[in-house]
Amino acid sequence: MGRRTVVVVGGGCAGVLAAREVLRAGDDDVVLIEPGQLGGGIAYGAAQPWHLLNSRAGAMSADPDDPGHFVRWARERGLGADPDAFLSRHDYGRYLRDAFDEAVAAHPGRCTVRRAPVRSLYPGRTGVAVSLADGTIVFADHVILAVGGPAGARPPGIPARLAGHPAYVADPWRPGALAAIPERAPVLLVGTGLTAVDIALTLTADGGGRTVVAVSRRGRLPLSHTATAAPPTVPALAECRTLRDVVRTVRACAGQAGDWRTVVDGLRPHLDRLWCALSPAEQDAFLRHLARPWECHRHRMAPQVAERIAALRAAGALAVRAGGLAGLAPAPGGGLMADLDGRARRFAAIVNCTGPGRLPGAALPLVGALLRAGFARVGPHGLGLDIDPAGRVVAGDGSVQPRLWLVGPLRRGALWETTAVPEIRTQARGIAVDLSSTGALKVAA
Repeated sequence: MGRRTVVVVGGGCAGVLAAREVLRAGDDDVVLIEPGQLGGGIAYGAAQPWHLLNSRAGAMSADPDDPGHFVRWARERGLGADPDAFLSRHDYGRYLRDAFDEAVAAHPGRCTVRRAPVRSLYPGRTGVAVSLADGTIVFADHVILAVGGPAGARPPGIPARLAGHPAYVADPWRPGALAAIPERAPVLLVGTGLTAVDIALTLTADGGGRTVVAVSRRGRLPLSHTATAAPPTVPALAECRTLRDVVRTVRACAGQAGDWRTVVDGLRPHLDRLWCALSPAEQDAFLRHLARPWECHRHRMAPQVAERIAALRAAGALAVRAGGLAGLAPAPGGGLMADLDGRARRFAAIVNCTGPGRLPGAALPLVGALLRAGFARVGPHGLGLDIDPAGRVVAGDGSVQPRLWLVGPLRRGALWETTAVPEIRTQARGIAVDLSSTGALKVAA
């Protein structure tokens, strides 16, 4: 029996980590399919110098067995990193490419990179046919989907008739999306999460006097990390039976700990177990009432970023409002008139910063094709795709696809904590180990 071929679709962070782990775990050949820059993706591909990682360098190793891998890489390149530092996302993209090249060099002749986009996948009994946009077909024994999360949803208050207006930016990460916004012209950001923070920094980077307004239902920005990390505090969750029990216990523990951050960080290894223990109704209640406050506490800004945002607000360059868009109309002479709580104001651009939408409506083309063909089905709450405990995709008829695996943000719903590097590298390792085991061969037979 010859070597198997494992195709990894997507060459951002999740794809690079998956390809790296498969190369290291066995003797399978790997075909990584990514038309853009490896190690890029949304998080690192469009990053500017002022876009910093939202996690400390010590947590960002690509290697589950070597926590200091990224820190050493940074030091060797004169970046002066210590484990508590928050380095640039641009540099982290470079690191991912180097980590991938390192794995390829250590396993010569086993990895190929294809640069054409994937058009469709056809899982069968003996393999998966991967159809590329250039007309070629790659035959795989197994495929790992590492295609990122759902596309951004159109926010409430943006009517369909204005979704194509030139002043509306549906995807701020699309190359050149912000370039057409006139200098010094006011901009409205819909959303106040980490994407809004990134875009506010970009729009004000030239110091040209532009005013940026960010609006969301609660008007909450992400909170800040401390300069140095404190040891995590793990709440006593053994007696918790309901979502209400968990919330009560976490709040009590945070009140006693002195710094709520230690409790949030202590919860992290337990989040997926807690999420899966909730009933569907409790999960839905969490999404409606607690998800946004949790994200503000869990996914925090680097201290330097928080200081810059505070300075922009103090200078009047950034305003953050609670509420929503009560009305929107084209403005005479260009731009859009937005009604914010009864006051109409002209903006040169309105930028969607609300984050990923729900499936199936927000499915990217390949994921949408899989759903329509019945090769995959929407997961819990439309947050991602349905998977089995090993990370294999569940088909439309409820059967498990033994040759189709999923890594990264599209696991959300089946899991909760699935967008950050520590979780993604663990997922990648798990898939690689399963593929290299005799059990995986029996399942795939």
